[in-house]
Amino acid sequence: MRGNPTQGIQYLIRGVQLMRVPKLMVFILIPLAINMIVFGSLIGWAISYLNALVPEWIQSLPAWMSFIEWIIWPLLVLLFGLLSGYLFTTVTLMIASPFNSLLAEKVEEHYTGQEVEGFENVGAALMAVPMSIMRELRKLAYYLPMALLVFICTWIPLVNFAVPFMWFLLGAWMMSLQFLDYPLDNHRQSFKAVVEFAGQERLTTMGFGGSVALCVSIPILNLIIVPAAVAGATLLYCDQQAGGSPRLES
Repeated sequence: MRGNPTQGIQYLIRGVQLMRVPKLMVFILIPLAINMIVFGSLIGWAISYLNALVPEWIQSLPAWMSFIEWIIWPLLVLLFGLLSGYLFTTVTLMIASPFNSLLAEKVEEHYTGQEVEGFENVGAALMAVPMSIMRELRKLAYYLPMALLVFICTWIPLVNFAVPFMWFLLGAWMMSLQFLDYPLDNHRQSFKAVVEFAGQERLTTMGFGGSVALCVSIPILNLIIVPAAVAGATLLYCDQQAGGSPRLES
């Protein structure tokens, strides 16, 4: 496989650095606000549900098994962080998708100095919401069969030891596709083309997607990482289109 996972991680870091560029701030603040509101609401609901469900379940256990509470809570917190990171990010991106595309457009114009025929403004992004949702559903349809396969592996002896690693790899791949889709969609590329593009430098895109997947599983950080990931994926796209030679942002 071609590419460099370390370079992929650096694209996310460069995306974070771009969040400080003044002329990009307005395009960053809208998806950032949507992400914080939706993500925050979903996490609040999930925590309240978890707080109500787990104590009730623990109380139903025999008294001699009360010690299990000290084991269950850390495991549930870890599992909740990973699952909420993937699932809630998917929901948030589905809602904020047009604004992420607008951000990708402006990042590319800033980085390359060339105009991109995209949404141009927030009003046009709002008009594109239905089409963006359909595109997000297309990604979901691509993801579900692979997720089902990994889930089935959970029940296969010996193979199931590799399942956590398989979930991480699948999450890394999907995060790379999710964010690379924005700059490619701005250039009227199909989702199939996005998959092919990501596969050209698979180790680089997996490094990028893996770092994003880890970040969305960390509370607080997951609220602000989406705009940085959009910017980083756009830089990755621009460099790969130019032959893989990174340029310095001004």
